[in-house]
Amino acid sequence: MNRALQLRWHFCLSLLILALSFPSLSWQASTLDRRELPHLKADDISTLVNTRDALKNLDPTNPASHLSKILIPRAPDTENNTLVRNYIVSTLKALNWHVELDEFTATTPVGQKRMANIIATKDPNASRRVILSAHFDSKYFPTYPENQFLGATDSAAPCAIMLDLAESLNPLLDKRKERLDDDLEEDEDVADTTLQLVFFDGEEAFVDWTDTDSIYGARHLAEKWATSYIPPKQKRRLMDVQMTELGGVEHLILLDLLGAPNPTIRSFFIDTAWLFDAMVSAEKRLGDSGAFAYGNENGMAPGKWKSFFRPRTTNAMNFGYIGDDHLPFLQRGVSILHIIAEPFPHVWHTLKDDASALDLPTLRRWNLILRVFMSEYLQLRPQDLASRSETSSTVQRSESELVSIPSLLYL
Repeated sequence: MNRALQLRWHFCLSLLILALSFPSLSWQASTLDRRELPHLKADDISTLVNTRDALKNLDPTNPASHLSKILIPRAPDTENNTLVRNYIVSTLKALNWHVELDEFTATTPVGQKRMANIIATKDPNASRRVILSAHFDSKYFPTYPENQFLGATDSAAPCAIMLDLAESLNPLLDKRKERLDDDLEEDEDVADTTLQLVFFDGEEAFVDWTDTDSIYGARHLAEKWATSYIPPKQKRRLMDVQMTELGGVEHLILLDLLGAPNPTIRSFFIDTAWLFDAMVSAEKRLGDSGAFAYGNENGMAPGKWKSFFRPRTTNAMNFGYIGDDHLPFLQRGVSILHIIAEPFPHVWHTLKDDASALDLPTLRRWNLILRVFMSEYLQLRPQDLASRSETSSTVQRSESELVSIPSLLYL
């Protein structure tokens, strides 16, 4: 059974099982109460939009972009997979993030495969972390031409967005850390939550999607973190609690199947409905401000753009889930926000999931939404960006540039 058929409708039962099975996670739950994320001022949003080109590193026609470096066949245990992994690692190390590899050998239906998750943490000494994640492998196919599968939406584009987000927010995270060290942060609990990026290997099934032939990297990392205990942090609220690596996770946000035009995103989990709403709010304020406007493409103009998010009008919108890298963490009590296009892009698991499947205004829009959303979650201060290295004119593309790659735009 493939992943598209694994939309399940047993969320209430899952919650009951989790509550009964994981009482040891009560400390974690007690620190994760819903909170109102402060809205950035209009000037701060403008700074996030204009200080750094929101499309340069997501443009597949730019050979130096993050997306171009990732958009190659990269099935697990291949040279290309290692090339992409090394690129992600070097990019984040250049930002002075703490990067580690979770290396392991997995038993698959086609033999033993070496894999490695990438875990990049801005502040490894922080007591808590919010995880933004995606898988960086592409689906394995045994024969040509299917083995040239690129997986642009699945999930080269989400990985490129994550790298650009790290570069965009890095100076703000540095400034916040300075204030925290100098006891100048008003809310030290929030300020002691760091951003962690996880790039999963081995998400795709080698033959058919099953519980044992899928999400190899996520299953390995969740089990490792659930059984790895860490020493108490200075600012941890309960000093006498022995904490696992998993216990320090506030939320895991998983990106998948993003970059195609007109996606539909829904809320899957009641406990993160407020986070879903916060992302919807970030999108609305950006759209109403005109930040989505892109060249002569009218679909993103104020008053014309349509939300990526399905309205959350009833609790029924929060039931069911799609099989993906979040499941081993969900099963261990981690709070999940799953950002995945549903229905899947029509190019899913075909050779057409290449650069032509991506929509440039959509990629740029996702980048801006995440900049604002993560800045508000972490209570960053965009005014800390004292100068703007790139003006808003650098993110505008002329009509000729847009029509030179018409296959990237769908109406």
